[in-house]
Order: sequence, then structure tokens, then C-alpha cells
Amino acid sequence: MEAGQMKRWMSKNHKIGIFMTVALTLLVICLGIRLAWNDPEETETYHLIFIPKTIDPANGFWTALIDGTKLGAEEMGAEIEVMGAGAEEDVEEQIEIIRQSMEKEPDALLVAPGDYSEVSDVLQEVVDAGIPLILLDSVIDRDIAVSEIGTDNYRAGKELGEYAATLVDEEGEIGIVSHVKGSSTAMERSNGICDGLGEASHQIRSIVYCNSSYEKAYELAMDMLKRYPKIDLLVATNEYGAIGAARAVNDLGLAGKVKMVGFDSSVEEIQLLEMGVFQAIIIQKPVNMGYLGVEQAIHALTGKTVEPDLDSGSKLITKENLYEDENQRLLYPFSGQ
Repeated sequence: MEAGQMKRWMSKNHKIGIFMTVALTLLVICLGIRLAWNDPEETETYHLIFIPKTIDPANGFWTALIDGTKLGAEEMGAEIEVMGAGAEEDVEEQIEIIRQSMEKEPDALLVAPGDYSEVSDVLQEVVDAGIPLILLDSVIDRDIAVSEIGTDNYRAGKELGEYAATLVDEEGEIGIVSHVKGSSTAMERSNGICDGLGEASHQIRSIVYCNSSYEKAYELAMDMLKRYPKIDLLVATNEYGAIGAARAVNDLGLAGKVKMVGFDSSVEEIQLLEMGVFQAIIIQKPVNMGYLGVEQAIHALTGKTVEPDLDSGSKLITKENLYEDENQRLLYPFSGQ
């Protein structure tokens, strides 16, 4: 081989060598990126458990809150299991369910505590076991959760109380149908309602607790209205109390005469608002609450910033603003409106 040919051959092979080196380097980089994308830590599916106060298909609030957690889990690539008591007031059953959930070793536990203090010890056990705890809807007497998401119940109660004060004159009497005595939501809403009523709070004649039972709320409201015939305003602090009391008002033929305001937004409550049985309802945003709860759980598990306290929102709905587009979307979040 002549010297010129040898030189050209060597130059050509040098270029090929450089090309192969560059190609191999790019291949290694691409493989590294691919492996990073397929890193098990990056694609881990977290197992979450949500324990509401009750699983009740007839209750619009709890079904919407559960739907919110499922929506959040689906969008964030997590798995969520729902375990709940048969009734809100059955705190002992909820405590047992929390213990059962710990045996499943979830990555995080979301709980709507049924009592302000009775569930604190078992939730402390959850935290001591290293399981991130997120509280939804209600709180407890210890600051141990990584995040608390719920309605600002005092503010919502006060707004409802201020509206209720416009419905009663100085001679009228007021009855309150609350839900579970000892729950943080009942206490906060009642305090807000009383402050919102202002001077009219002195006209409260009776406060009863229905233990989140439609039937018990009905019976208590019937008895209250018969014993205190001057009551012309009823205030209910959750869906069970509101529906039960409204059914009693209807059955006694007092719809419109006894004014009513209440919490939550089941289909029946909305219909009763349209009929004029309710003058106003405070709607919570349970879908938003559940979604945010899952979001904060995932943030806690992935090292992202966690919000320790989030207000999921509420809105006062009257017959006058019922059909506004924004309010219809809040009332029917899955309707596609």
C-alpha cells in the first residue's frame, strides 16, 4: 500500500473510531435515561387507606368525599382502600378499624376522626409506627398529623348563623339539630352559628344531637317542635340532621312557617331548598377535600412540600343563587356541567 493510500486509510478509520465512540457514549446516556425513567422508586405505586367516619351510600357528603379520594388516587397513580364504620357515632368501631388498617402497613393513612379526643391514642399509635397521618373533615386534640384538610367549620357556621339571624324576629325561638356530640365539626359549627346569630343566639330554645341518624333527627325535631311551638327557625349542622328535621317539618305541615337552614348538599336537600323548606344551605366541597387529602399524602411520601392546614372551601346557597353556573358545578361535581 502506498504512503498516500495508507494515510487516507488511517484518516478514514480514525473518523470511524470517533463516530463509534460518540455513538457508544450517546447509547450509554440514553440507556441511563431509560433506566432512570424505569427506576422503581420513581414509578412506585403507593398504597393508601382512607377511614371516613362512616360508609353510607345514602349520604351525599361521605360518598362525595370518598369519590374525591378515589379521583385523587387515580390521577396520582396510587391505590386507595376505603374502610369505615357503619355509623358516625360508632367511635369504638372506628378505633378498631384503624388498628386493622395498621396491620396492612399502608404507606399513608387518611382518617376522618369520629371524635375529638377518643381516637387520639390510636392515631398516636399510627404516627409512632411511622405511617404518615392525614386528617380529613375533622381534627383531634393532638397536633400529630402531617396535614389537616377540611371545611373551615367555624367560618361556615358563622356565615350560616348570620343568614339565619335575618329569618327570625325578636319573638321567635330557635332550635338546633346538631350531629355527634364531641366531634370537632359539631363543636366548631355550633360555635360559629351562635356567633353568627349574634343577639338572636339568646333565642335558642333547644339543642339536640341526632348522632348522625336521619331517623333520630326526625324524632328529635318532631319532639322539639311539639314541646316548643314558638320555634320558628331550625338550624341543622350536617346532612343527617338537616334531612331528618326537614322531614319532620314537612310531616307536621310547617314547611315555610318554620324556617330552616342547614349544612351539606344531598339531592334531597337541594330539592327541599327548591321547594322552600330550606331557606339556605351551606355546602361543603367534599370532592375537593378528598382529592387534596390524597395529594398531601403523596407529597409527604415523595418529599414534596406538605401543607399542614388546608381549607377545602364552602359556599352559602339560597334559592336565589341556586341556579348560578358556578353553584350548579359545586352541587353536581360529576354531572359534566
